[in-house]
Amino acid sequence: MTSIFSRAGVIVLLFLVISSCDRAPSTTDIYPQSPDWTAKTLAGNDIQLYEIAKERPQILLFWATWCPYCKALMPHLQSILLEHAGEFDVLALSYREDGDPVKYVESASFDFTLILAGDSVAELYGIEGTPGLILIDTTGQIRFDRRDLADLALSADGKKLSHSQAARRLAPYWAAELRKALDSLN
Repeated sequence: MTSIFSRAGVIVLLFLVISSCDRAPSTTDIYPQSPDWTAKTLAGNDIQLYEIAKERPQILLFWATWCPYCKALMPHLQSILLEHAGEFDVLALSYREDGDPVKYVESASFDFTLILAGDSVAELYGIEGTPGLILIDTTGQIRFDRRDLADLALSADGKKLSHSQAARRLAPYWAAELRKALDSLN
């Protein structure tokens, strides 16, 4: 009697394994859902993430004028915007800011949508430092988060690099990884 039940158990288990292999994992199985939020743009307009993400993917940059990593990364994001004109937006959310983000973005001629006082949005994502860099696809899923990248050992001749030096090395790497994530959306 036990051999009949064990054979039946093996058959049921085999059926479950085979049937689960028939379907490819969907993106909802792989990528976490972004929180939805509403914020004001510099022009005073409300934007809701899910509404604008339906139209095209959104890159969220949590940044500050005092952050050398942000300053090194932003020209790369502008370059990506130019390469992929109209395919996505960069939402630059100022975070823990004590400078003038409007003046900085305008002087650099970045084509980002500036959102002042992005601290409450950063909290939704658990952002604790700058730069926060997240890609949201058209289904509202997080397809890239800079915090998921491997930490790189940064030293020159055994000496620790300054923040500015490390930023100049890391920014191209982060941008290249973001490009890969953007390419995977197509």
